[in-house]
Amino acid sequence: MHSLAVVLTVAAALGIIVIGGLYLLVPQRIASTFGLPVRPEEPGETGWLNLKGVRDVVSGLVILIPLALGHPDLTGYVLLAAALTPVGDMLTILRHKGNRALAYGMHGGTAVVVALAGVLLLVG
Repeated sequence: MHSLAVVLTVAAALGIIVIGGLYLLVPQRIASTFGLPVRPEEPGETGWLNLKGVRDVVSGLVILIPLALGHPDLTGYVLLAAALTPVGDMLTILRHKGNRALAYGMHGGTAVVVALAGVLLLVG
């Protein structure tokens, strides 16, 4: 069970780092994958997407650092807290009448996987 938890943790952290990198490098191209109905069309309007990119890269690192230092319990608690970010994203998308499939599928699914990995690290 511990191995599964570590694999889920690393996959989630690396996934969010990659997504964050894309929001920094090609924000207009990746914007439609977030799920909000309105996306910036001009390069100068992508500041909020760059902020999301920074947030995502840092979030992934915050998950990986305690795991790499050999603190699975701490990583489990960090993951449980980090699961609130995709929940917040999901609720924001739903509130602003965005893509429900992306809200539930991507953001809700991510929240479940991250929380599951956190629980597995805490019990394993």
